[in-house]
Parts: sequence; structure tokens; C-alpha cells
Amino acid sequence: MPIPLRPPRPLWADVAPATGTPVQVTLEEVGTPLSDVTFVVVDLETTGGTPADCGITEIGAVKVRGGEVLGEFQTLVDPGGPVPPYIQVLTGITTTMLVGAPRIEEVLPSFLEFARGAVLVAHNAPFDVGFLKAAAARTGHAWPGPQVVDTVRLARRAVTRDEVPNHKLSTLAAAFGATVTPNHRALSDARATVDVLHALLGRLAPLGVTHLEDLATAADPVPGDVRRKRTLADGLPDAPGVYLFRGPHDEVLYVGTSTTSLRRRVRSYFTSAEKRGRIVEMVRVAERVDPVVCATPLEARVRELRLIAEHAPRYNRRSRFPERMPWVRLTSEPYPRLSVVREVRDEPGAAYLGPFGSAASATLAVEALHESYPIRRCSRRLPLVAAPGASACVLAELGRCGAPCQGRQPVDEYARVADAVRATMLGDAAVVVAAHAERIQALSDQQRFEEAATVRDRLGAFLRGAVRAQRAGALARCAEVVAARRTDDGGWELVLVRHGRLAGTARADRRTDPRPLVAALQASGEHVEPPVPPSSAAHPEETDLLLEWLERPGTRIVEVDGTWALPVRSALSEADPAAAVAAHLARVSGAPAPGVVDPAAPRPEAVPVRAEPRIA
Repeated sequence: MPIPLRPPRPLWADVAPATGTPVQVTLEEVGTPLSDVTFVVVDLETTGGTPADCGITEIGAVKVRGGEVLGEFQTLVDPGGPVPPYIQVLTGITTTMLVGAPRIEEVLPSFLEFARGAVLVAHNAPFDVGFLKAAAARTGHAWPGPQVVDTVRLARRAVTRDEVPNHKLSTLAAAFGATVTPNHRALSDARATVDVLHALLGRLAPLGVTHLEDLATAADPVPGDVRRKRTLADGLPDAPGVYLFRGPHDEVLYVGTSTTSLRRRVRSYFTSAEKRGRIVEMVRVAERVDPVVCATPLEARVRELRLIAEHAPRYNRRSRFPERMPWVRLTSEPYPRLSVVREVRDEPGAAYLGPFGSAASATLAVEALHESYPIRRCSRRLPLVAAPGASACVLAELGRCGAPCQGRQPVDEYARVADAVRATMLGDAAVVVAAHAERIQALSDQQRFEEAATVRDRLGAFLRGAVRAQRAGALARCAEVVAARRTDDGGWELVLVRHGRLAGTARADRRTDPRPLVAALQASGEHVEPPVPPSSAAHPEETDLLLEWLERPGTRIVEVDGTWALPVRSALSEADPAAAVAAHLARVSGAPAPGVVDPAAPRPEAVPVRAEPRIA
């Protein structure tokens, strides 16, 4: 059956969370109740030892569902050798009793058919299942890999040592008043295990173990109050999307995402797989979980970022305040200077790097530019004509500044320095790389490795800011980009990006022409106001996600409104500080590193970011 088309919708048309209105959900959405699960409780008697060198002497199994016995399976098995005397005393199964009994290659197919489609249960399951798997391997039968439940592990979770001295089958059977007493014969032990299983499930039900899916983690060391909260996952869809944990006052505590199944992801918070203390604390406070189903995994990741920025949940540690992320600006004034700012303004002649994750990173980038160019470091605005009696800083005496504050450096001469800094911020980072590579080499030769690491970090901060600004700025200048990727089922994942912001997304199945859906996506996509580049119209992390998706191999560009291009000599070619330093030093030594392009070779001014064929 073809997958129906999801109509495109703008990202701002958010799905309203659950309002409490009663809805009927399917069994698939809530899981399989334990009363509907078929269990095959199995017990083996063996010649002792390990599965590799010993054999099975008896198999006993009971099939139950909803407390009702559906069938039993019992047979002696010829192990192909004598039964050790101590095993004969323990089980009462002698070598003589096994004469004429079927071999395991005759018995195993019948048992596997008896247990087909059921959940396998055993007391100390690794022992019994280990012998069965070894027998299947020896006889050439494929092991079906059923879900296995170990009643020993369940007992350790549900029955304390204050109630029983140990968790042996005989001890538990006596404690629970089992109708059959275990006697080391397979069928009797299996019958006793059935009673123990039912008693354990009754004890675990108040802890939230009520469905088949809960049994996989029922023995995990999870606090009871956390496990009981697992009902918050009931009814969540098995689809990609975003989930919001809400507190007692309807406040958003935590926002997360799942690119496959919301239900499975939320359920993981109530198992031992969740080890983060602050998240366990959040689960204890949460009252409900609201899902937001998304058409594609990309949309889910973007929505998560937006909801975190909107609600600022106290249990999320990701960037909540994109407006506070710092930028490095080359100012627009007669004598430009570098400064750390919080926003990008439309100023002719200004240039920007970033945004950066912290003010410390932005400061390192400023220091990298100061290390590479003799641009002034004072923070005051300088007049065109220097004031009489103005004094210069020590950098002028060291030759690191032309002292425009004293009028020693004319405007046009200083402009050449500022233009070089601007060109580096907007394009080629080779000058900064060269200055830092030579400094790192000199410090390393003197074995001043800590100082060399500081210089490396400074270069890395600059390159990261330059790469981010150049990549995001190129996408932000495009009024619209439509792209497509093949899905695993042969269909298309369609994405509409406007000024670096996700404006819409949709999926087309493999039997449907995606082009009409592309047109509908463009018509219904979110309207996005043009930003001031290099800032985009979205959270910086959202633009990073979109660029990662768009630049991934296999993505096809359908339409572009604008010019999406980067300078050939952009910072992207020097994105790895260590590789950039190594390549520069190799060029200086006269032995270019493999894959390094001669910077003196003529190249075009810009290249398209992507140039793949349109979808067909």
C-alpha cells in the first residue's frame, strides 16, 4: 500500500498539545497487555556442566496466556552419553531411563514449534536458553530469538531478602504457595515456575509493569516512583517528533526529540537506561507528556530547538537564548576596530564573525585578528583629525599599531589595513593561519607547548567563527532553497528553506510525483522576513542543522532563489586548525601536503555550494 502524502504545512503552524479530551488509542499505541501475552515457561534437566560439553536429558514446558494453561510439552532426551551419578541422584533421571529416548535433533523442532511466537520464560533463563541455543547450533536449526524473561531477575526486583532467604525456585514456590512443588524434573519445575511468574507479575503491576514492553526493563534498578510514571508514555505515537514534559503547573520542564518513535523514546526515561540525575529528578516532577508529531526527522530536530528557545525549560542545557550569542564586528567608522557585540546591524562597511558559543570564544577570535594585523585595539571612536596632545598606547611603540589616534597613520593607509581584515573575515583566512602557524612552530621548537596550545585555541576560535558566518551568510542571502533527499522507502523528503530558516517540510511516497508537492510546499511555506547577513532568520543552531542536511551527499537542490555560493578562498578550506597549520608549514618548507592547492594559482571568485541534478 502506498504511503499517503502528508500535506505540507508551515513550521509556525504548531500542533496543539493534548487537551485532555478522551480519545481511543490502538493496542499498538499503548503496547500489549500482559493478559494478552502468550508465555512458554520452560525448564531443562541436563547432564551438568556447560552447553558446549554436556547434553539435555529432559525438556518440560507450559504454555499459558491470561492465567490459563494452553498446553504442555514434556519429553526425555537421549544426551548421547551416560548421566553422571550425582545428576541421577539430584533429578532421578538415570541412564537406563534414557535408553530409546529421542535425540535432541528430533525433539528440538517440536519444541520450537510449540514455543513459536511466545515469550520464553525460565528460572535462571541464561542456563536453559544457553543449552537450547547450543543445541540449535549443533543441529543446524536457526534460533528464533524470542523475548526471554528470567524469573530470577524479576524476583530480585519484587521480593526482598526480608521475605525470603534466597531466590531459588523451591524457595519462591513455597513463599507464593505454588500448586506444584519443584522436584528437579522438567515439567514439575516448569509448572511451579508458572505460579511464581504469575505471583511476580502481580507484585510488579503496581510498579507500572503492565504491558509486554515493560518486561524488558522490569528487572532494572529503577525507583518505583519513576517506573510508575511510565504511563505518561501511553498513547504517544510511534512516529518522529518532539515531546514536552510538563510539570504540575503546566510549565515545560524538558523538551526532547525522537527521529523514529516518540513512544519508545519517552519510555526510555522510565528505565535504567536513563542515568542522568537531573533527568530522573525531572521525571519525578512531570505530570504529563505532550507530543508534537513531525513529518520528517529534520523537522523534529528544528522544532526541538525552537521550543527550547521559546520555553527555556530548566532541565534543558542547550542554547536557550540565541539573541545573547556574541559576534565579532569590524566597525564602520573612519578608523575601524574590532569589538564583541550581541547583534548584527545593517551597517555599510561592517563585517562580522560568528555567532560564538561564548564571549570567551569571541574574544579569542578578536585576539587572532589582532595577532595577524596591526589594527588598533583601543575602544574609543577616533575623529578624522587627531586631537592636539593625543597620546598613543604602547602598541604604537612596539610597531603593532600605526597610531591613528595621533594622526601618524592617514585614513587611506589605515583603510588598507581595515580592508585586509575585512577580506579575511569574509573570505580567505590564509593570513591568520600563516601568522599562527609560524608562532606555533616557534613555540614548539622552544618546547613551550602550553603557549603553543593557547595560540592553537585562538586560531581555532577564529576559524570556527569565520566558517559559521560565511556558511550561514551564504544561505541567509537566499530568499528560498528547495531541496530533496531519498527516503529509505524510496520516496522523497522535501525541505523548504527561506533565509536560513526551515519554512516547511513534507514527504512524498515513491509512487507519487513529488513536483506538485514541491509547488504546494512553496505556496504554503512560512513567510520569512530577510535578515541582516551573515545572521540568518533562525536560531544559529537551526541554520547549522539545515546546512548539515543540505550539504550531505545525496541531497538534491530543486530550486534556489538567489546565489548560494562561497568564496573559493573561504575559511571553510581551513576549517581544521591542525590541518591548516600543517598545510601551511608544508607549503613553507617547499613540500606541499597531499591535497593542498597552491594559493597562488588562479581560481574563480566563488563556487556554488551545491550543484546536483534536480529530482526526477
